[in-house]
Amino acid sequence: MRRPSKSSPNKLSADSQRLISLAQGMAQAASRVEERVWEHSLDAQIHKVLKGAHQATIDAALEHLFKNDLDAYDVLMEAVEAGGESCIVEHEGVQYQALLIAAPILAWTRYSISSGTINEEMRNTLCAHLHGHLLADDVRLAMVPTLYSIDQLPRNHVETSTLTQRLAKSAIAGTQARPLSNAPETAPFLADTRYLLAAIAAPVGAPLFRWQATQHPGDRAQALEAWRTQATPNITSLLPGCGVELLLPEAYFVACREADKQIRPASIRAAVHFLTNTLSVEPNGLRAIIGSFSEDPVAGRVDEYRISFTLRQNPEVIYGVVWPLYGQEDADQSAVTSFESLTTPEVLETELRTPLEEIIALLRACGITHIKRHNEHFPLEFCDDCGAPLYPDAEAELVHAEMPEDVPTGTGHFH
Repeated sequence: MRRPSKSSPNKLSADSQRLISLAQGMAQAASRVEERVWEHSLDAQIHKVLKGAHQATIDAALEHLFKNDLDAYDVLMEAVEAGGESCIVEHEGVQYQALLIAAPILAWTRYSISSGTINEEMRNTLCAHLHGHLLADDVRLAMVPTLYSIDQLPRNHVETSTLTQRLAKSAIAGTQARPLSNAPETAPFLADTRYLLAAIAAPVGAPLFRWQATQHPGDRAQALEAWRTQATPNITSLLPGCGVELLLPEAYFVACREADKQIRPASIRAAVHFLTNTLSVEPNGLRAIIGSFSEDPVAGRVDEYRISFTLRQNPEVIYGVVWPLYGQEDADQSAVTSFESLTTPEVLETELRTPLEEIIALLRACGITHIKRHNEHFPLEFCDDCGAPLYPDAEAELVHAEMPEDVPTGTGHFH
């Protein structure tokens, strides 16, 4: 289950109501035959809305269903994402099915993580690796010669659809995609994700990925291993001074969600590495404070955890990491028995069931033994001046994370 935009309008237009009705009909279908009829109508309505660039219509429908019908909400979200990341284009009398894919790259460093334009030779090399290890034979490909940061990705379904259409036409016609222009600045983080974006296309009904094609038996795990082996040296050269891990290139929204999840552990490890090296302290000289944050603290749902770091002998919060929750993760909190049971060494030897267990296990694995968790739920508050998240200190006050003034210059300042 994915959540709707926080800025969705409240008033429902006729098109929003139509999306809601179709999604509910599909969610309630009692057979695949009935479901496909609903799906066809829903896809047609979504195509109309995306073509008209009416993102507010989609947001309003999603917000209504999120509050009133979660099954239909999941149906509509999946359909809208599919509509944004895929299209059918006719070229020289042949209809092609095109899909926008993302190749996520997890990166971590003490310095800065690059983004921006990549050269033509590198683009061609990466395209060759995609063709060689992930794509079915004769699939057409157009890759944007840009290493995207999350701030530079399409911001909504309409923008995603526009990019998909443009790249699909380039892939099918065999023309080069243009690099990203007027890109917004990227916020500095110790651990962050970079993305390669491309459209792939094949005649309708033909396979897009190698694991779909019968002449190339295998699975996604084998494709990922080959992609990592061949492409990692190239990606490393684009991200000097960074550790990197490549995730599986696949459909845009799925790939982005998986990257969002996988960057969270890297953020904690990078934070501990940065703090211990910058401040010349051992990990057990740090203390971690965990707070549960929610858009609606009274409702009891956790939307994200925020982890504050302090020196053991100093109460000031010097750094913070946000661990957002996705899908059903917030519903899994009932599986946690007690904080004390999580902070025992045995937690590292058992299956981690919840994000909280994973966070504590990661902190312990990094060498941090002093861990505090606040029981109350905090509101999602941010700094009025810079917009950075506010983090809980030991006394449950929400504060700005600030590195000590005597930190050597050149290490960077991160929120």
